Amino acid sequence: MNNENPKYEYNCILFDLDDTLYPLSSGIASAVAKNIQDYMSSKLGIDDSKIPELSYVLYKTYGTTLAGLKAIGYDIDYDAYHSFVHGSLPYENLKPDPVLRNILLSLPYRKFIFTNGDKIHATEVLNRLGLEDCFKGVICFETLNPSPTESSSDVRDESTNIFDILQYFADPIPGVELPKTPISCKPSEVSFMDALKIADAHPHQTIFIDDSVRNIQAGKNIGLHTVLVGTSEKIKGADYSLESIGNIRETLPGLFMG
Repeated sequence: MNNENPKYEYNCILFDLDDTLYPLSSGIASAVAKNIQDYMSSKLGIDDSKIPELSYVLYKTYGTTLAGLKAIGYDIDYDAYHSFVHGSLPYENLKPDPVLRNILLSLPYRKFIFTNGDKIHATEVLNRLGLEDCFKGVICFETLNPSPTESSSDVRDESTNIFDILQYFADPIPGVELPKTPISCKPSEVSFMDALKIADAHPHQTIFIDDSVRNIQAGKNIGLHTVLVGTSEKIKGADYSLESIGNIRETLPGLFMG
């Protein structure tokens, strides 16, 4: 962990939401992963035996499984997808966190949520944690993707050729390029620049707090000051590492001095 006390000249903090403002042990992440795989099976008709590997590869390649599914050719209704994936989550496991609320309200900076999740999910999580009024705004899926496809059907169109991404990585064919996704999400540089524009913030004056190492490293690459949540181990790309968000006051006391 970096224990040096920097000169604080920040004016904005971007907070990730899931597994950052609440612990991984809540079970939300594992439920999301299961629901995504159920969606791939029941809505897209993907072979169950391929789903675990495909979901992982899409997530690692494109930032989210949804972004990957769109990239390789599936026509998906975004609202229906998010409703399916988030509709049955164990939100009851999230309880009001007055300690975190006090910490957030004590930070004398503009604060934004920056999440790949959709607005309904973000609102539910913040309400459950009692943090709904602690942020100036929520930068979420709809914020970063304001113009979804016009005729998404939320089912596989059999006339559409689906790019075989598993074959692509197993046995690349010269000249065949990986398809791009139309979805903007972390860790793409575009999503970070869009978030900074929405927050009216400069990267060198912004702190980015997230539980994902790759998101943290992507943020560092564009000049953000980074705080990794979920481990106290020093990780490349992270200026600071916190076991949990509740440790921020003792690890970065200078932030609370304004």
